Amino acid sequence: MTESSSTFTPRETVGELDRYIIGQDKAKRAVAVALRNRWRRQQVPEDLRDEISPKNIIMIGPTGVGKTEIARRLAKLAKAPFMKVEASKFTEVGYVGRDVESIVRDLVDISIKLVREERIKGVQVRAKERAEQRLVEALVNVRLEKRNNEQGGDGQGGEGPSPDADPVGSGAEAVASSSASSPASTPGTPAANAAQADPNNPFGQIMNAIGQAASSAGFTPGPQGSGVMGSFGPFVVNATPVSPKGAPTPSQPPAPELPKELVDEVRAQLRNGELEEEVIEVEVADQGTPMVTMFGQGGMEEMELNIRDMMGNLPGMKDRTRIREIKIKDARDLLEHEEAQKLIDMDDVQQEAVKRAEQSGIVFIDEIDKVAAPQTKGSPDVSREGVQRDLLPIVEGSTVNTKHGPVKTDHILFIAAGAFHVSSVSDLIPELQGRFPIRVELESLGKKEFVRILTEPRTALTKQYTALMATEGVALTVDDEAIEAIATYATEANERAENIGARRLHTIMEALLEELSFSAPERTDPNYHVDRKAVEDTLSPILASEDLAKYIL
Repeated sequence: MTESSSTFTPRETVGELDRYIIGQDKAKRAVAVALRNRWRRQQVPEDLRDEISPKNIIMIGPTGVGKTEIARRLAKLAKAPFMKVEASKFTEVGYVGRDVESIVRDLVDISIKLVREERIKGVQVRAKERAEQRLVEALVNVRLEKRNNEQGGDGQGGEGPSPDADPVGSGAEAVASSSASSPASTPGTPAANAAQADPNNPFGQIMNAIGQAASSAGFTPGPQGSGVMGSFGPFVVNATPVSPKGAPTPSQPPAPELPKELVDEVRAQLRNGELEEEVIEVEVADQGTPMVTMFGQGGMEEMELNIRDMMGNLPGMKDRTRIREIKIKDARDLLEHEEAQKLIDMDDVQQEAVKRAEQSGIVFIDEIDKVAAPQTKGSPDVSREGVQRDLLPIVEGSTVNTKHGPVKTDHILFIAAGAFHVSSVSDLIPELQGRFPIRVELESLGKKEFVRILTEPRTALTKQYTALMATEGVALTVDDEAIEAIATYATEANERAENIGARRLHTIMEALLEELSFSAPERTDPNYHVDRKAVEDTLSPILASEDLAKYIL
């Protein structure tokens, strides 16, 4: 359970939801109590804690009244992993549907992303320092190289090797000399594997061809004596012993110490923003996926992910880097993110993420009414009832195997929602009904609620359009009479056509401001005022024609 969610009482939770959602007090109270019960469960003795199961909720109401928004805002308020799924996507698994257990796998992935972002914020200061150091070193090396080229031409006057040096050499040069044998004679290389392959074995020929392509792309064995060389099929494996952290490896000599005066000068210029447009070459992790395309089928998502992970960990694929030419202002963010990833422990992140998904995860199952077939005299709808039976063990409490380990669903909060126009909650199978003990009916929205939706929330629709037009230098204002007229037209449109709730306001506002949205970049007048007359002149002709209103509003 997160710390922030434990500080909210049910009344405070409802107050926070009121800032974004108008009305629906019953639903808000229900989710607020469910959230507080999670904190209460953590306070009871441990032997009783596991016996207390979450009280799942079914929200009943037409579309556009705030069912999804209540669940989403609740999860954001609690900083809990949140997953929204549609029950109709799980029909006909194997053809167009999905495996029901993918709900839990996706929830864990969301939880990992949530925890990783929190950990990255915790190491942001250190990551900035390390990224700055990398930029300083790259810039200093560029300046030193430029200085040496100016002083010594082709490098003869720089720090290159002396002409009197022993041409035979020793040490590393001797090792390099002894390893300059033909690739075909080196045991374990793709060329040797190809020479020893059975010409009648097509699979071996294909694998050896891949090995030769990898060899030509640069995946070649290192010098003899630097470590044990082996191969796995066509892939060459370098088993060179890893040196302690921070110690130079035999093949990587310690970097020369950079001039302190030049380092300080570059650092000062970097911090003053004098080098933002300068282009440098930086070595960054290669985030590209291996050149393998997987097509997952229904129920095969986990296998697809595992194969992708396996391919990414093959020799030559893991810890790949590449050189990028990039501006300083862009390289800073890239390097900060990369350094932050190095500073966090992903094993610890995964453990915390799995625990958080189990203890505080919220799954919102929308369109639950689409799999609740009404009881008729005919044969039952096997597809719909099958989805309910697949959902049952997840909601009831089971263990799902994921690539991050087993995940228990016993204490995940499930919130289901549906309009239930054709069917009712009683049409669900009895076992699934019993797992949703709390049922809340949401009210339809009318003119009064539409006026409040347009003005009161922090993210009200009028405020959104005002901010959008401000980016074009246009000051949009909508007076109170215009807002009341918009609410009236929205209510009338919902009564004459399908009732889509507050989503009708989006349609009305788009039709009302279409001309402004199109011509805003070319406007010379920076002010645009919307009054009742402007609303009536735009929307009345549309509502007057039934066909026009049907397709536009």
